[in-house]
Amino acid sequence: MESEEVFNPEDLGFCAKVEERRVGDWEYMFFEGMKEQRASTIIIRGANEFFLDEIDRSIHDSLCVVKRVLESNSVVAGGGAVEVALSIYLDDFSRTLGTREQLAIAEFSEALLVIPKTLAMNAAKDATDLIAKLRVFHNAAQKADPND
Repeated sequence: MESEEVFNPEDLGFCAKVEERRVGDWEYMFFEGMKEQRASTIIIRGANEFFLDEIDRSIHDSLCVVKRVLESNSVVAGGGAVEVALSIYLDDFSRTLGTREQLAIAEFSEALLVIPKTLAMNAAKDATDLIAKLRVFHNAAQKADPND
């Protein structure tokens, strides 16, 4: 060191490993094994600017979701969970009726499953298999004793 700079050890952090690595065309410094970690960097790479913008938006949305969950300390069920639960409840309820209303309620119950089926297909999942699993889990949860 040529200068007269002095660093207070309490102001410096600790890192088990510091390494310069090449990622694509750029070189980055990687710090690993830190005692305290307050920030992280996410390196995104892609074929074009449009793709990178989409990834950036997706990461931003995901981090916002995590932030909201941590702030509110609650989660609202999504992904068609409410629709599947309501479908099972209405299906069971329709079987208790002896009139034509039973058919209308059963059809509405079936129509509610369009939402989770569409979400599953958009996620490139097997919709039939996923809906069957959801129905099994929701049915078991609705039949379970809440006092257990």
